[in-house]
Amino acid sequence: MKILFYGDSITDALRKRDEQRTNYGLGTGYPLQIAGRLSLPDPDRYEFINTGVSGDRIVDLYARVKNAVWNYEPDVLSILIGVNDVWHEIFHRNGVDIVRFEKVYRMLLDDTVARLPKIKLILMEPFVTEGEVTRERYGEFLAVKEYAKVVKRIAEDYHAAFVPLQEKIDELSAKCDPALVLRDGVHPNYAGCALIAEEWIKVFRGIEA
Repeated sequence: MKILFYGDSITDALRKRDEQRTNYGLGTGYPLQIAGRLSLPDPDRYEFINTGVSGDRIVDLYARVKNAVWNYEPDVLSILIGVNDVWHEIFHRNGVDIVRFEKVYRMLLDDTVARLPKIKLILMEPFVTEGEVTRERYGEFLAVKEYAKVVKRIAEDYHAAFVPLQEKIDELSAKCDPALVLRDGVHPNYAGCALIAEEWIKVFRGIEA
């Protein structure tokens, strides 16, 4: 089974582009943790691919989907996107408004399912907390939670698996220094990566068969 992770820097996690079939190719984030946990009982069962790119918004995922997804012909496509669509608007006026976000996300899935009709979809909830990057304009960053509602609705409409993350991240952050979960309010630290991997695997087990 070929599993492809698609998204922004949270997925990219410093991956090495030229080492796709090694742990270096999966980066240092949640994809590596997922791959390790799933591979341990049977290393031959899965193939893992990470094509996340730091800074991506939904429009960037759509623009590069052929080379980054379709050409690999994955069995499972996992997508995490949304925070940059808000972040880039706050700091650079280059974000993607929520109406366009939903439209392009649906186009991405429509075109992907048309090309790969047997593909299984896992849509992950975008998340944010108050941290080093987000604190000064946290009120604006809270828009990410509205984008999360859109992703959940899309998952329901496309009969895709949905990985809820915000509530779990909030619960864990309340028990410790929040920077140990999301180091800057956006990017996962050790515990955050482990939490995301754990929640993803729970959902994946339900669609694996």
